[in-house]
Amino acid sequence: MAIVVAGSLNMDFVVTAARLPAPGETVLGGGFAMLPGGKGANQACAAGRLGAGLPVKMIGRVGYDLFADHLKASLAAAGVDVSAVHASRTQPTGVAFICVEAGGQNSIIVAPGANQELGDAGAMRQVFRGARIALFQLESPLDTVRAALTIARQEGLVTILDPAPAQPLGDAILSEVSILTPNESEALLLVGESPRRLTPEEAAGVAQALRAKGADRVIVKLGDAGCLLADEGRTRLVSGFAVEAVDATAAGDVFNGALAVALAEGRSLDEAAHFANAAAALSVTRRGAQSSVPSRAETDALLAGS
Repeated sequence: MAIVVAGSLNMDFVVTAARLPAPGETVLGGGFAMLPGGKGANQACAAGRLGAGLPVKMIGRVGYDLFADHLKASLAAAGVDVSAVHASRTQPTGVAFICVEAGGQNSIIVAPGANQELGDAGAMRQVFRGARIALFQLESPLDTVRAALTIARQEGLVTILDPAPAQPLGDAILSEVSILTPNESEALLLVGESPRRLTPEEAAGVAQALRAKGADRVIVKLGDAGCLLADEGRTRLVSGFAVEAVDATAAGDVFNGALAVALAEGRSLDEAAHFANAAAALSVTRRGAQSSVPSRAETDALLAGS
């Protein structure tokens, strides 16, 4: 059953540093790399690489430039169909500037470029038709995301929304979401609370509040602690994996791509979350976005040893 990802494609410019700079401060960095990224493309890459032959399609926009060719080639190498990735004649390919500190945390600025022109949600219907799962994020225009969610639901797809970058969302858009997958700060913003670390009990309360706002099911990502699942009035913690973090840049994207793969293969939500935790844990042990996505064999090996 096919997985469709509608969202962003960016070229990532990544610099490592001993620590992230404070406002107005210059910090001498270390290594530099130019890597394929964008939350949508990262999720598509993860689904393609982990999917063991599952059809994965990407819907997005790029510019007429060298970055576009590189981004599409990276996705194609992961087994992703890029025939619905079209070029803008007025905007460059999106870019992201990422600083990664020694402990693996990062700071990111995104210039969306052509991603802003992902606008005709109606044209996505044909791509959604016959698929099983649709993945969305918030690096595309919100009106387009809202309309595409509605169309995907009309076509009978399971809709998964990663509400990142964080921004307020109305109940109308949340009601079109089958599975909402915020991290702690995103979940708190959506319920009108200030960012903080959540205990599992607090995460359960926030998840249920998000279900009350319209999302069918909620998965709150808790980093190395795993994730908190909420559906039909029931919550439970799915434990994470202890690894040495190097770069957390695309961990959430890898989680969502892996989650979609496991669900498309017919696994339960709990089993899918466990698989997604494993893939995300492996991704933080290596640098980059798409370059950090583990193989299916690596992920299965980690699960087998847990």
